[in-house]
Amino acid sequence: MSGLLALLDDVAGIAKVAAASVDDVVAAAGKAGAKTAGVIIDDAAVTPKYVQGFAPARELPIIWRIARGSIFNKIILLLPVALLLANFAPWLITPLLMLGGSYLCFEGAEKIFHVLFPHGSHVIDEDMKNRDPGHLEEQKVKGAIKTDFILSAEIMTIALAAIEAPNLWMQAATLAVVGIGVTVAVYGSVALIVKMDDVGLFLANNAPTPVGRGLGRGLVKAMPAVMKTLSIVGTAAMLWVGGSIVIHGLEVLGFGWLQHQIYDWAKAIAYSAPEDWAAAVKWMAKATMDGVLGLVWGLVLIPLATKVITPLFSKSKAH
Repeated sequence: MSGLLALLDDVAGIAKVAAASVDDVVAAAGKAGAKTAGVIIDDAAVTPKYVQGFAPARELPIIWRIARGSIFNKIILLLPVALLLANFAPWLITPLLMLGGSYLCFEGAEKIFHVLFPHGSHVIDEDMKNRDPGHLEEQKVKGAIKTDFILSAEIMTIALAAIEAPNLWMQAATLAVVGIGVTVAVYGSVALIVKMDDVGLFLANNAPTPVGRGLGRGLVKAMPAVMKTLSIVGTAAMLWVGGSIVIHGLEVLGFGWLQHQIYDWAKAIAYSAPEDWAAAVKWMAKATMDGVLGLVWGLVLIPLATKVITPLFSKSKAH
């Protein structure tokens, strides 16, 4: 009997340790996830545009495919790489982050350039001529997962930097919780956003009260403006996040004058605002300057990407 009691006591002790470890992982994941808020907003704002132009029946399947790709990006590809870099080559993290930030700047600047100087995509034009929505969907999903890879890399790296874990396994568990939690939050929100017009249509036709039917009609009328606003917010967030990553990376590499200058300018702008608004004004000023510099850097990258990198990549694929 004494042996059985001793065994039960050991099991209870192990259970307590395991429960404490789970609590530590959840707490660390919550802290790390909060640090990634800016990139999460970017991710949630960017994704809805990938389902625009498709039949309503294809919206949720497309979002599900992108979400699966996002989980694969975070857990299978990025988590092991992040742990390896953090423990064996931490000096590589900043240059890789800057590369990802530059890609976000390029994407955001290219979208603005396209609005100012409209130009068609040869691949998409051919798909539309051939009436091949299946191929167009493949292209959209691949593009979304590619953009998600960059955003996921930023999320996982920022989260890793915020983790104060005693060992590799705690780091891995915390990153996994952050990765899955962020993906569920982002793509769950996106699914709700893109299906709001269908909810509105259902209410407009089936709600038992005039108020409910009016709410439904209001949702249907509002969603095009909401989607357009999200597209604008997503582009601005790309430039803001990308610009801030590049500028911070320069500081880490020893070129901090730009970061310090932006901070001083933002502080001076906030000084002229009412005291209660000073912190918010300072943040807005810094985010705006990061975004403007991200746009400038992205515009510089457009000819490099379209005239040099893309042709070289195409030639390498051909061979």
